Amino acid sequence: MSVIDIHRAHALDKAHARDAAETLAKDLSQKFDVNYLWEGDLLKFRRSGVKGHLDIAETDLHIRLELGMMLRPFKSRIEQEIHSQLDQIVRT
Repeated sequence: MSVIDIHRAHALDKAHARDAAETLAKDLSQKFDVNYLWEGDLLKFRRSGVKGHLDIAETDLHIRLELGMMLRPFKSRIEQEIHSQLDQIVRT
């Protein structure tokens, strides 16, 4: 199993942090066919070959994805896309 584990500091209030997480989830959903759902402040991702979550804390977004064997070759692309989206939507 290959893991993507990203922490990103933010200075957003809770509502804006949640909006940023939703924007990221929608983008990942469109680009990588990932399903997501909210459980409180935890955003869960799932599709065949990948599962993970995005946790919203007061000053930090924590994204953790576990990639199955078939998606390992795309790890750097997925990770790069997450960083790119976070650069656009989270201003510290």
